[in-house]
Parts: sequence; structure tokens; C-alpha cells
Amino acid sequence: MNGLLELYWTFVRIGGITFGGGYAMLPILERELVNKRQWTTMDDLRDYFAIGQCTPGIIALNVSTFIGEKRGGVKGALVATTGFLTLPVLIILIIAMFLTNFAQLEIIQHAFAGIRVCVCVLILQAILRLWKKSVVDPFTLGLYLAVFALNAFSGAMPVRIPAAALVILSGAAGILVSVRKNRRAQKGGDGA
Repeated sequence: MNGLLELYWTFVRIGGITFGGGYAMLPILERELVNKRQWTTMDDLRDYFAIGQCTPGIIALNVSTFIGEKRGGVKGALVATTGFLTLPVLIILIIAMFLTNFAQLEIIQHAFAGIRVCVCVLILQAILRLWKKSVVDPFTLGLYLAVFALNAFSGAMPVRIPAAALVILSGAAGILVSVRKNRRAQKGGDGA
């Protein structure tokens, strides 16, 4: 029971500082789940982010569900997910009650402008961390450039390629390259 309570309160805290969602959360999740608690590895966290990108919902929420399941099975997944949602739902309810009355105030508009800048910085920081650990050889650089181009220019193409399809195709490309490398290594080992 203590493990589930720790899981809940950890994700309550993480959910309470989820600004910018998705990749802006990567440094926070890394610090809390990888460095501080050692509940997962950075490689696994990146994998959870990739899977979270392909599944419906908020990436950071999906990650909380994956970590919860890893720590405590289905109960852990439910507890972590509930913990992650607790503060955001309460905050959104409070904001919704008051925002319509104050959204037009200049100070509120300036506050949102400042928050947007901060979110951009958090996303850029996450991108740089992912880049350093993911683009590690010519294949991954080529895959990055291809996926970036397909995503960036898909609006100009006759058919828009969904992000989930790009992630799945990238995973398939990684598998094919791995199989090819393994076959080469086996052939090299057999001939020696």
C-alpha cells in the first residue's frame, strides 16, 4: 500500500507542474523518475514517450500509466494515472470558473505570453536531450531528416501523414536495420 501511495503522490506532484505537456515534460519526468527515484531508465522513458505519441491522450499522462503499470500492475497504472490527473483537473475547474471573467485583462494576457515563452524553452531543452541520445549515427541522422521532412512538408503533399504512422514506420526502419546488422555480424562470425 505504501508503494501505491508513493506512486500516487509522485504523480500528483508531476501532474501539478505539467506545463506545455508532452516533450516539455521530459526533463521533469527524467529528473523525478530516472534520476531521483530510479523507477525507470532514460532509454525506457524515451520508449514510453514514443509509444505515448502513438496512443490517444496526453504523452505525459500515458507515461504515468506505463510507469504505474511497471511499478504496480493494473492497480499501479490506475493510481499513477489518477495521481497525474488530480491537480490538473482541479486547477482547470478553478480556472474555468474565473477565466471567462478575467481573460480579457491585459495582465492575464501578458501572463499567458510569458508562460508560452517558458513552454518553448522547456520543449527546446527536451528536443536537445532527445537529439543527443537518439541521433547517434548516420542511419539515425538520415531517419531524422526523412521524418522531419515528411512531417514538415506533409501539408503540401496530397495526403497528410499522421505522426503515429511516422513513429511506426521509424520503428520498422530501426528493426530492419537491426536485423540487417545482425545478419552481417553472423556472416562475419561464421567466416572467421
